[in-house]
Amino acid sequence: MKAIAVDDEPAALEIIERYAQKVPFIELKEVFLSTSMALEYIYKESVDVIFIDIQMPDMLGTDFVRLIQNRNILVIFTTAYSEYAIESFSLQALDYLLKPIEFSRFIQACNRAFERYSEKTGQDPSIFVKDGYDWVRVNLDDVLYIQSDTNLLFIYEKNRKVSTRMTMYEILEILPVDKFLRVHKSYIVAQKAIQKIERHQLTIENVTVPLAGSYKDAVEERLLKK
Repeated sequence: MKAIAVDDEPAALEIIERYAQKVPFIELKEVFLSTSMALEYIYKESVDVIFIDIQMPDMLGTDFVRLIQNRNILVIFTTAYSEYAIESFSLQALDYLLKPIEFSRFIQACNRAFERYSEKTGQDPSIFVKDGYDWVRVNLDDVLYIQSDTNLLFIYEKNRKVSTRMTMYEILEILPVDKFLRVHKSYIVAQKAIQKIERHQLTIENVTVPLAGSYKDAVEERLLKK
């Protein structure tokens, strides 16, 4: 994805640049200290995603986004102010990153953007996760279930297992809510992969996954349309 970043603080742009270099599916084409320069660039070049601050000297980032809403650009706000969150989502922003931005939140936002970009371009929905020193692409349609062990996740496909250092909260923020269900504090399952529902467990392929009582009603509500 072709990206740009807009912020009036050079140090903030340096962080975005450094983070973007670590993400294999983000190409940060340009960074801008002013919205006017960014606007000029957008009307000349193709941009898929923009990282933009809100408190800018020449124009609020929220007002800038209103100007480019017809450009079909994915917007990720990067700001030190939490009070613009509601307004940002009314503008259909993809994410809202509060400074100081941690890399885990940055990659989470990027994966959201990549998933949306894949849908828009007709590709299979997918995300990238870090497995050791490598980035691994995970096709979400191939995932059967996900198991958590503290801050380590094991993503099970039919013929592959991918491990990545993420929390359940982080992966749930990325996964499509209409395709995946949390069924236990340590398990997420692909809805379409569930073959059998029992009192305390689910069957997926030849594997049984525990079904916690606290999630049972939600699972049955979704699957059985109660």
